[in-house]
Amino acid sequence: MSDFPPTIDELLETFEDLQEWDERYDFIIDLGRELPELPAAYQTEDHIVQGCMSTVWMHAQSDSSTAPMEVCADSDSIIVKGLIVLLLSFYNGKTPAAIVESDASAYLKSLGLSQHLSPQRRNGLFSMIKRLKLLAADAVTSDDG
Repeated sequence: MSDFPPTIDELLETFEDLQEWDERYDFIIDLGRELPELPAAYQTEDHIVQGCMSTVWMHAQSDSSTAPMEVCADSDSIIVKGLIVLLLSFYNGKTPAAIVESDASAYLKSLGLSQHLSPQRRNGLFSMIKRLKLLAADAVTSDDG
């Protein structure tokens, strides 16, 4: 992999090369090990993503609605950390408005996550997406106001 987070193309290629889901889970865990540690200032109640079985903290900010959104997140679960990396790859470099308008469903389906994650993990993944979209919508609204 090149820089962090990996590109969508890099992830899709790796997932395609890994035929068995056990190998893909191991890869997701390896991605989780690459996730930079979230600063303690963001590991607070205000940053917790509701709807996840594991504890997930998420922080996002942007200088304006037209500047790329800076997103950072962390979890107390290594597999969830890997899922965070998959989301960061999808949302990396997008503006708040683009994040609000985006639909990660096709991307997640192409990785096979919708079929292979437990219902609880899938709900948690979509809770992270929902939280990120809310943070992005706040950035758009505060820029407009």
